[in-house]
Amino acid sequence: MTGQPSRRHTIAAGLAGLAAVGGVGACTRALGDSDADKAANPALEMCLPGPEHTAREFRGPRQAGIIEDPQSHGAFVALDLATTATRDTLRRILKVWTDDIERLMSGRPSLTDQEPELAASPANLTVTVGVGPRTVAVAGATAPAWLAPLPAFPSIDRLEPRWSGGDLLLQITADSPTTVHHAQRRLVSGTGDLAAVRWVQRGFRDPFETAKRPMRNLFGQVDGTVQPRTDGPDDARLWVGADGPEWLRDGSALVLRRIRMNLDTWDEADRGTRENAVGRRLPDGSPLTAKAGSGPDVPSDLSATNSLGFPTIHEGAHIRRAAATAAHEVFLRRPYSYDDSVGSTSDAGLLFAAYCADPVRQFVPVQQRIADGDLLNTWITPVGSAVFAILPGARDGEILGQALVT
Repeated sequence: MTGQPSRRHTIAAGLAGLAAVGGVGACTRALGDSDADKAANPALEMCLPGPEHTAREFRGPRQAGIIEDPQSHGAFVALDLATTATRDTLRRILKVWTDDIERLMSGRPSLTDQEPELAASPANLTVTVGVGPRTVAVAGATAPAWLAPLPAFPSIDRLEPRWSGGDLLLQITADSPTTVHHAQRRLVSGTGDLAAVRWVQRGFRDPFETAKRPMRNLFGQVDGTVQPRTDGPDDARLWVGADGPEWLRDGSALVLRRIRMNLDTWDEADRGTRENAVGRRLPDGSPLTAKAGSGPDVPSDLSATNSLGFPTIHEGAHIRRAAATAAHEVFLRRPYSYDDSVGSTSDAGLLFAAYCADPVRQFVPVQQRIADGDLLNTWITPVGSAVFAILPGARDGEILGQALVT
């Protein structure tokens, strides 16, 4: 019918009204609208509400998704290269991924996107790309000594192949599960028959986290404390420097451990047992040696004793076993919880993601102490483990892994 406003015009008018009363937040471009539409309907280029339209920068010397505040949803996707893969195969994948990731992080669809509307809300999307040892070999490059499976920890590990290893890694995180899913689908399909998915591990965090309300894992513990500084002073602990391979300069390492939590038996433990196992108070995460309510950032006093002369923080408490005993035993924790339970069968826990410059030097000693006597081992079991080299960022005109495939 003529003379009736179209649905597009009606929506535009509504947006204009919102803008007029100041009820509009972050700005975005309405994808797919023609220049004529935008000229006739300025509201199509006006602001839309909410943080779902916030975009993070893709280009730079280092990849996004490491030192930024973690988003509330994530997926770790490992792929295996085809058995006939060559350096050219890897270059083709990284070229496609570079273009697709840059588009998706900015709120634009990939070139072959069949659902471009789903790309319009980047929701702080970051995609971080890593490579495994076979990929480095395919590229004909030299791998750092640490790029290999972690040493075995037989006292605690019950590793399953379906959650371990991999030639390529996509860490996809955003504040919208739809954005994560869409990016995962587009990037995986973009590899065609050059690579196949080995495993997918999806996780979540509290979307209302703040410095005063930090992440809690499914045991109710405050998680991800005692972090290195990410504003420069601890760069040598986080980023690969001049002592590493040239192709990995300004890259990092990711250790991903899938840790299954026995929530049923944890429910049976009383509050005192739980706090003793962790070494922190559950209400606010403060160490048992600090004043209640002081928060998780107060240093613990591992030398403190109680009235009977016993350590206030148990010898097997998690914060004691995980504490750095040397300056280099520090790494960036960026964990996500997971819950893949079916019916009454519990399958939930933590995707423990640790970033550092050298996992063998920084991560392994801490993990060994945990394996040797952490009280939490009563309730947790590592069932997956993988180590990846996180590529440097892509500067203007470059693709991810430029130095690796040229």
